Amino acid sequence: MLDSPLVNLFSHNKPGDTPWRKDGLREFFLYRDLGIKDATGGRVIAHLVKANPDAPPVHGTGWHQHIAEFQIVLMTKGWAKFMYEDQVTLVEAGDCVHQRPGISHYLFDYSPDMEYLEIVSPADFGTEDVTPVCDVPPPTPWPK
Repeated sequence: MLDSPLVNLFSHNKPGDTPWRKDGLREFFLYRDLGIKDATGGRVIAHLVKANPDAPPVHGTGWHQHIAEFQIVLMTKGWAKFMYEDQVTLVEAGDCVHQRPGISHYLFDYSPDMEYLEIVSPADFGTEDVTPVCDVPPPTPWPK
């Protein structure tokens, strides 16, 4: 990417500009692109992620790491429970988490109204499964 021309375009994305999609990294989440990948020439991606109302937590994300230089999660609604290495971490609306490069983690539980903003660099970051770090608590069943 260093040999590519630097792209820094103005971007303004309104709620109706991009749809919620089911074809993101996880089938049990919905994703809405915010136009930052194109505006930065692929240096950064920003998207909203929310719980798919038709897919309550069952198995979660599994243990994984992201191949990225930078990643933050800003919880905008609801809550999610992550394992960051061997620590249960409750992330609630208003919380911001910097997921350092290479941290092993597992999102295993979330509320039906969970929604978060995720910002990652580079935009085409990778994800790889890793050896489980520890046991993971069961998710909280959603009300029927």
